[in-house]
Amino acid sequence: MRRTVVLGLLLCVTCPAQAARADARGWGYLIGKLIADGVDAQRVDDVFQDPRVEPFTGLDFSLHRPREPRVLYRGFSRARTIAAARRCRAHYADAFESAERREGVPANLLAAILFVETGCGENTGSHVIFTRLARLAMADAPENIERNRARYADDLGRIDPGVEMQLRDRGRALAETFYPEVLALFTVAERLGVDPLGIRGSSGGAFGYPQFLPSSYLADGIDADGDGQVSLNDPADAAASCARFLVRHGWQADLGRAARRAVIWQYNHSDAYVDTVVTLAARIQGGVSTTHTTVAARKPVPQRANGRHTVRHVRRHRAAVKTVRS
Repeated sequence: MRRTVVLGLLLCVTCPAQAARADARGWGYLIGKLIADGVDAQRVDDVFQDPRVEPFTGLDFSLHRPREPRVLYRGFSRARTIAAARRCRAHYADAFESAERREGVPANLLAAILFVETGCGENTGSHVIFTRLARLAMADAPENIERNRARYADDLGRIDPGVEMQLRDRGRALAETFYPEVLALFTVAERLGVDPLGIRGSSGGAFGYPQFLPSSYLADGIDADGDGQVSLNDPADAAASCARFLVRHGWQADLGRAARRAVIWQYNHSDAYVDTVVTLAARIQGGVSTTHTTVAARKPVPQRANGRHTVRHVRRHRAAVKTVRS
């Protein structure tokens, strides 16, 4: 009798975690993958039981990755927006020029990227990126595939074999892209000493001035100001990290025009984005003055309303393009 009681007590040591996973609120598939890949089970359970993580009720996705329309970036050609980008370049001249010396990426190009991404930190996003990434990582969960299959099936539940193959391939591609980001986010949170749910950014799951996904933070994050931590909300770290990303994807000083564009395309797989960044960098070069500038202040450079609106508009629509339905 005593041995039976002791055995029962030992088994119940794991009861809380098991109970939490049994009540996974739709996230069981992802929870199981994370634990299998070595994330502490209690840590995973705590995150998914947090009320900030809403129950997973399904993710509808299109069969193909949508393309960004060129009109999305039209605002960056306006005179007031270009002037705001030049102020960004001048205000953070030390950061951009230090990154250029360190990595060999032109300061004007770095300023253009950070301005297009977030208006130089003005609009980094307020979404809990964990939940955004987690939803996308659930794309290939069996229940979610069946949900999307039903969307394309006829009244009798039949679906064209080619469509079904596209559907499964698309679900797999989304999961293969975003599941590693969920996994990486646990490591990012540990390095920063924060709650995984405490990192906020865009609705597409990116954060900081350069709008990095977690894996890019781990691969390319640089502590440029030497304070012992990589912060993508610090202009020096953000500029250097952005430069390192481009170098890792092939940037060299002697690259031709097409090769440079190919590297920038790795930042965002969009020809419209590349055109905007390249053009804006050239226009920044045409009018910026960096005399007596400093990066000491770490608040975002003040922007006029037009610049803020343009960045918010682009980020909102880019997130929609990157994620789900068409």
